[in-house]
Amino acid sequence: MRIAYVVPGPMSKGPMGLAEVKRREGLLNDWAFEGTTVDVRDVEKGPHSIESSYEEILSIPPTLDLLMQIEDEGYDAAIIGCFGDPGLEAARELLSIPVVGPCESSMLLAASLGHKFSVLTIFDTLIAGQEYLAVRAGVREKLASVRATGIPVLELMSDQSATKARMIDVANKCVEQDRADAIIFGCMTMSFLDMSDEISASVGVPFVNAGMAALKQAETLVSMNLSHSKTAFATPPKVSTGKKVADLRVG
Repeated sequence: MRIAYVVPGPMSKGPMGLAEVKRREGLLNDWAFEGTTVDVRDVEKGPHSIESSYEEILSIPPTLDLLMQIEDEGYDAAIIGCFGDPGLEAARELLSIPVVGPCESSMLLAASLGHKFSVLTIFDTLIAGQEYLAVRAGVREKLASVRATGIPVLELMSDQSATKARMIDVANKCVEQDRADAIIFGCMTMSFLDMSDEISASVGVPFVNAGMAALKQAETLVSMNLSHSKTAFATPPKVSTGKKVADLRVG
């Protein structure tokens, strides 16, 4: 099967560069089952990192355009490569192939691993939004906490030893003070540091890599010949009557 991992920002043109796009593509293919090929594609314009609802909204139109192109190219499934799942519901309205969000898939998985789970995020300003994502995923009652590391997305990789130490420190608080039984990396760059096993061993609870969770959900859906319900995510009426998505935009 062919799966596209869509980065909702121009990562190849930003500080991380094309090398990071290819590194993440390599990791996804290492994580994939035999017979699965994953291609990482990034949009041409938008924020280089997403650390607010405003930046998420800016990222959605170009991401939807690329997702529709990916379906036309014959991919079997697509992943929106941002923990906030920007545009997930809209993408499911416009596409027939499975579209997976890392937040939704990792929260549903983490909710099955224990009584409560926590999320490690970037800044305190993202806590309320990620609590709402648990509501949207239907697992708010199983969310123990969302705690911030205070490390910006574009700095997570600059000193990985310091990043790991900080994540362990915050994760221990989630377990000891919030009674979390499992923890999610609430940022895709955290997930692509590929430290789940090491940090889990240190903290003593399962850690969910959101990128891997999204990939495995996509593979499962394709292998079971399943996709999102079009009664839940109906094609927009204007599109179903023949209008192109681009024609719905003003200007």
